[in-house]
Amino acid sequence: MPTRPDAAAKAAMALYADAPRADRAHVRGRWWTAPFTAVEKSLPTTGRVLEVGCGHGLFVAYAALTGPQRIVVGVDIDTDKIAVGTRALAPLGERATVSVGVSGRVPEGPWDAIVILDVLYLLPSAEQHALIDRCVAALAPGGRLLVKEMDMAAGWKARWNTAQETLAVKVLRITEGHEFDFVPTATMAQWLRGLDLRVTTAPLDRGYLHPHVLLRGDRVN
Repeated sequence: MPTRPDAAAKAAMALYADAPRADRAHVRGRWWTAPFTAVEKSLPTTGRVLEVGCGHGLFVAYAALTGPQRIVVGVDIDTDKIAVGTRALAPLGERATVSVGVSGRVPEGPWDAIVILDVLYLLPSAEQHALIDRCVAALAPGGRLLVKEMDMAAGWKARWNTAQETLAVKVLRITEGHEFDFVPTATMAQWLRGLDLRVTTAPLDRGYLHPHVLLRGDRVN
């Protein structure tokens, strides 16, 4: 079920109180439609965490507020969202920062964890694979990669998700990109295993309209 905002989530969303109305609405919508709590619980409690494709930085803020011993960094190609996020996250100082990144590029590590939330589908499958390769290369020994994507084998939820993304990406232009390419969960898991990660997958769609699935890859060396 969608998780009601806990104290950290309320504090994270409150950081955007002075943001434009549309951005505030987007941030709140992200909380209610994405399983941020479950993803955060899969993060290590300490260390350096990178989110690739962080948008406004809501998950960056939430992960920093729930894990005071984490340093959380986000990058995104959307300059407008990063501008809003930079202002919003300023009170958190170096614990939570966002910046404009280059598509497909991963900031230099090592990172104790890297998170990719609903981003890969905006890239062609070959570029998705290449980005995952670069993320794994940037992990610290024992580091963890978390990929939250959509399970497109999930029947009506998959069809609903495709319709929504068509509207957001191709019509309203809410999300950067022009096309989308949903790679099957099993294929993505195989990519991670091919990079010598110990892989687990977990459906996170119960109570949601979207077919959320989390892939966790742990570096074993």
